[in-house]
Amino acid sequence: MSVLDKFRLDGKVCVITGGAGLLGEKHAEAILEAGGEAVLVDSNEAKLAAAVISLSAKLHDRGDRIYGYPFDITDEEAVFSGVARIRGKFGSIDILINNAANNPKLEKGGKNLTRLENFPMQVWQDDFNVGVTGAFLMSREIGTRMAENGGGVILNIASDLAVIAPDQRIYRKEGLKDNQQPVKPVIYPVTKHALIGLTKYLATYWADKGVRVNAISPGGVSNHQPEEFVEKLTNLIPMGRMANPDEYQAAVLFLCSDASSYMTGQNLIIDGGRTCW
Repeated sequence: MSVLDKFRLDGKVCVITGGAGLLGEKHAEAILEAGGEAVLVDSNEAKLAAAVISLSAKLHDRGDRIYGYPFDITDEEAVFSGVARIRGKFGSIDILINNAANNPKLEKGGKNLTRLENFPMQVWQDDFNVGVTGAFLMSREIGTRMAENGGGVILNIASDLAVIAPDQRIYRKEGLKDNQQPVKPVIYPVTKHALIGLTKYLATYWADKGVRVNAISPGGVSNHQPEEFVEKLTNLIPMGRMANPDEYQAAVLFLCSDASSYMTGQNLIIDGGRTCW
């Protein structure tokens, strides 16, 4: 097999959670271009249908390899039935990309609920359920079958905030008191750190069963953020810019394919050099 052939995913079935999101669609594009089947999972049925249509229109001849399955990955019974439906159609699942995550937005004015002292318990639970519990349930249900059937790949999408703490200075607003300043909420880096822990646990748990488990930690993705924020953030990045949405696709393909056959339990950081400083 040539080096380039190792990146091929012909006939491989890949399930992508959070499939209707910005990066979810980009992950799917990478899988499809390598010959795989992309199965998008999302709790938002309307957004999921739109994502499937968008990908089909964009990729033309690959449109018959894109599928959408709406279900809630935080609901154990929904995961059981949803994965069973996917397996019923395809027979087996070769790749799982745990991409789903909530990312609380900063609030303006008043009692700033993003701050630690005000952070709502319900938001903590909801976001942890999506980012960690959902990844656990999907990995348990799909990974167990992979282990029984001779192997597979699980890729967890973490963040640069899985290895560093947020620099809250980039969120500060002039004229606000300290207790009103917006911050990156505590739950996002906590869930991403936890996802790295899950990666290492699963990688060692199933190593002898042929199931490889890795993570990728992307830096910030350019997506029409306010100019002031972008300027502050890029000052923390040696390359001086945020990532384009398609700049993680090659890494995703590497980690999902036989090109990374001797790699497991690792976190690949792609952040423009931010964590070097």
